[in-house]
Amino acid sequence: MNAVRPSDHPVVAVGKVAVLVVNLGTPDAPTPQAVKRYLGEFLSDRRVVEIPPLLWQPILRGIILNVRPRKSAHAYSQVWTDDGSPLAVHTRDTARGLRVAWGDKVTVDWAMRYGNPSIAERLDTLMESGHDRILVAPLYPQYCGATTATVVDEVGRALASMRWQPAIRMLPAYYDDPAYIAALRARTERQLAALPFVPDRIVASFHGMPQRTLSLGDPYHCQCLKTARLLGEALGREITVTFQSRFGRAKWLEPATETVLKALPGQGVRNVAVITPGFSADCLETLEEIALRGKESFLLAGGEHFAFLPCLNAQADAIAMYQQLLGRELAGWADGLPSIATGF
Repeated sequence: MNAVRPSDHPVVAVGKVAVLVVNLGTPDAPTPQAVKRYLGEFLSDRRVVEIPPLLWQPILRGIILNVRPRKSAHAYSQVWTDDGSPLAVHTRDTARGLRVAWGDKVTVDWAMRYGNPSIAERLDTLMESGHDRILVAPLYPQYCGATTATVVDEVGRALASMRWQPAIRMLPAYYDDPAYIAALRARTERQLAALPFVPDRIVASFHGMPQRTLSLGDPYHCQCLKTARLLGEALGREITVTFQSRFGRAKWLEPATETVLKALPGQGVRNVAVITPGFSADCLETLEEIALRGKESFLLAGGEHFAFLPCLNAQADAIAMYQQLLGRELAGWADGLPSIATGF
């Protein structure tokens, strides 16, 4: 016998599928105040800084957050766009590109691990609008405890506050996926062909991590090396791997990007192109640290030509790749999705 729904029972929306693409995060504005809020959240994550809080928080609150925000705000101001932070713009545009490609078959939203829009906010909104099956897609090609794992952690915290939780799937790391390597190859070949010079060397700069993370079992270093090897094989070019964005006094993964760029001219490498295949979208670390400061270091050391090759961002190659990667993970939830991006 079917139960009768009470007359005052609210309408409950269910049965919808969504993808939530997630990137690292960004301040809301290129100002010291906004940067301080962002860094306070980011550097308080114990996945990011693994120093015990009793030791770390006095340093963070007493020194770093009173010194670094002004310097970082200046760096952000050099790459900020009329639409906002480059990382937020490219992540938003990636979500928009997937919406255009998939139409109304799957809802696509976006969030930031640190800053706005937050993961918890977007998960709440999606669930309230009937999306009870959600694929969370961290846009980190290589798995790292300080990036991918923090997204999983934050999703877990958001779910812990929900009475009615959605079903959740997570996009795995895709560092060696043929679709990712093919997208990188196509993008890089077009960029190299458009240069007014032929690079003597291609440098792949990945975000750095403390050396101890490798010793503790983080697969990030190995996955970065494999991405570079597969891309080099696809391009038919040797690629030099480096690591950037060091912070603090700990020993970090080697070799350092800045050190390599300064040394190359002395080794007879006068023309260089730098790619950043650990980043899905251009951001402060690519646009300011590499395209501006990296270029300056190389040219001051005697280099002649320097080119920074932008990330995949929300280009057609990227949208087509994400359709393949995400389409696999949506199997059984949303089958029959278009496999080729159109109209973006």
